This record gives sequence, C-alpha cells and structure tokens, in this order.
Amino acid sequence: MSTNENYFKVNKETWNNKVKVHAKSEMYDLEAFKKGKSSLMPYEIEALGDVNGKSLLHLQCHFGQDTLSWSRLGAKCTGVDLSDEGIKLAQNLNDELGLDAKFVCCNVLDTSKFVQDIFDIVFTSYGVIGWLPDLKPWGQMIAERLKKGGTFFMAEFHPIVWMFDYLDGKPIMKYGYMQDEVIYEEYEGTYANQESKMVSKEYGWNHGLGEVISALTEAGLHIEYLKEYNESPYDVLTDLVKTESGMYVTKDKLYPLIFTLKATKF
Repeated sequence: MSTNENYFKVNKETWNNKVKVHAKSEMYDLEAFKKGKSSLMPYEIEALGDVNGKSLLHLQCHFGQDTLSWSRLGAKCTGVDLSDEGIKLAQNLNDELGLDAKFVCCNVLDTSKFVQDIFDIVFTSYGVIGWLPDLKPWGQMIAERLKKGGTFFMAEFHPIVWMFDYLDGKPIMKYGYMQDEVIYEEYEGTYANQESKMVSKEYGWNHGLGEVISALTEAGLHIEYLKEYNESPYDVLTDLVKTESGMYVTKDKLYPLIFTLKATKF
C-alpha cells in the first residue's frame, strides 16, 4: 500500500465514524432536512440557477444532504464519497424521501473509474480539497466528467484558514500556505459536535488558490469567477462571531474565510 493510500484509509475510517456523529448533530439537523429544509446556501443556488432536468455530479458528498437538496430542485444527481457509511446513509435517505439520486462509494480521484456518465454540472463544497495530496488529477477528473459547455462550481474554505492550528482553542498560524508536506491531526470530537468522544485522525494537504485555478485551467476549464468572502456559513472555526445575516466572521475580519469559483468546460 502506498503512503497516500494509507492516509486515505485512515481518513476513511475517521469519516465513517463522523457520519454516525454528524447524522445526530444539530448542525446537520437531519429531521428538519427530512421535512423539506434545504441544506444548500442561497449563493450556491444562485450560482447554478435552474437545475431542473440537468444532470449533476456531487463530489465528496458526505451523507448526501446537498446531493438530495439538488435532487429536490429537479436535478438528476449522482453523489460520490470515500465513506461507505456516508454512502449507505445517503442511499437510505434517498429511498426514504422518494428521490432518484444515485450514490457511489470511491475515492474522489477515482471517480472516472466508477462513474462513466458525463454531466451538465459538477458541484463540490466545504472541506473537500484538503483531503487530496495533488489537485492536478482532481482537475482532470472534473473535466472528464463534464459535458462540453458544462459548469463546475465549488464553495470552499479559503486556503488562509488552513494555515492555522485550532486545536488549542485559538487560531495559531502554523502551516504553510503552499505547504507540500502532509498535515496530521488527531483530536477528540468533530466540527459538527465538539463534545463528541470520537477521535478524529486526519491526514490533509494545503492548496493555495493558484494551485486550484491552475489544476482546473490546465484540464481545459475556463474560470468565470473567483470570489472571496470574509464570512462563513458554518460556525466551525474558533472564535467566530455570528452576524445579523446568520453568517460567521472573525472578530477582526483580517482575512477571507471562504471562496467560491465557477468554471465552464470548453
């Protein structure tokens, strides 16, 4: 087994454990979701417009809430995730809600081996690229799975966010913006339930915005826009303050927390 495969194996075990905790968490609010609440953010819906009748591939879908939210809007959805527990729960939710999404368990970098369809839209969001050692095969896979003229959209935490270590209760700058070395963290709890006794063991990698854009453009995608925001829709970092709009900001607003990117395949 290669070093990266070993890292992926550890991450998969952690995400299988996270699924069980997250499914019961207030953050994911599964009961409200089952009753019709969308898990999508307004700017994600605005970016993709009317998806009714369009085919959509959701990368790193966790247990499928966003995938199924797009499905509720009329998209023909396929969700992909590393965690077999996540995929199992996603399929169960799909059946319970009477939707027609498909779910595939695989490493996102291997998507083209498991999914042969091509799509109008490829979508991914929040805490996704940090699990990948190299973004070039990721960009190539996205291009392979997109129809000509198709849209790629991502919302992701800003690379500056990942320069900090948050484990001691306050953000301490510790990691390089363009650090090549793998980052290992082991801690109790998870972002959706910090009181949980589960132990998260995680291997991750930092990727700057230049690397993200180059991976996509070299694969043949045209970047329509890259937007940066100093607020986050999720209260998953240390010392964030809730705004009137329901978003979360750092007290000093010195750096962006998220970015969104939209691209088209030539």
